[in-house]
Amino acid sequence: MARGGPIRGWRGYGILAAVPLLLATACGGGGEGGGDAAKKRPSASPSATGTTAAGKETPDATGKPVIDADPARLPASRSAALDLIGRVIADPESFGPGVVERSPYESGPATWPVLGSDCIWRQEKPVSSVLATVTRSFEVPAAQGKGPIRLSAVMTVHRTREDARWEMAESIEETMRCPTQQLREGELIGSMVSASLMQGESAENNSEDALVEAGKYRSSALGGPHPYLWQQAQTLQFTVAVTGKGAKGRTDKEMDALTNQAQATMLLRLKSAVEKQS
Repeated sequence: MARGGPIRGWRGYGILAAVPLLLATACGGGGEGGGDAAKKRPSASPSATGTTAAGKETPDATGKPVIDADPARLPASRSAALDLIGRVIADPESFGPGVVERSPYESGPATWPVLGSDCIWRQEKPVSSVLATVTRSFEVPAAQGKGPIRLSAVMTVHRTREDARWEMAESIEETMRCPTQQLREGELIGSMVSASLMQGESAENNSEDALVEAGKYRSSALGGPHPYLWQQAQTLQFTVAVTGKGAKGRTDKEMDALTNQAQATMLLRLKSAVEKQS
């Protein structure tokens, strides 16, 4: 993604209560910004990352795992992965009042976005490490002189935790590689700052890894620059992400509240869906 400008106000369910700029880049994005939640992809997994098999949670420094997962509840097939996504991924109520579905609401499971060498996002077939991935699109409608807030949520189920962690690593690489990115025709993001939190840092105790980006979004339909927020979290073999793209009259505070609440909801649902039953 792109970079430049302060990150502020990430709160919610343990995500980024006080964000340190562990990864901050200022690559001259030209003042553009915005983005979709499902815009990350892993390529080939690293040969050695110190990860364990899915379901065997690596504990934090205190010895307490993020999720005490039941291996029998972890999906091993595409159909099981899609079933889990359906129970975890955000719906309009996950963001709070006033959020509605956009059309098309849900992506087809046969494609996901890939960032090309030209910094343009395209839809391609998911790589073999992905069991299933789904993106949903939402909106806070325009009202009283304010433009619409475009929102999206994505959940991806990988075959292994190592694959999910590599998706997170590649997300950082994409941010540095492309300071300005074209989401689709007429939509650009840029002027981004990125931050990364590992488990246990700044109250980040509900995922193994978390990334955030804040910057600017421009579109031929909504103008700009407007606020742009993206956050993604990884635990076990799963990644969940939320994006907010602003418009005239919309504030960072509004975007923070919407994206934080949806991300928190997905993490809570994921924990409930795969943890061991007491």
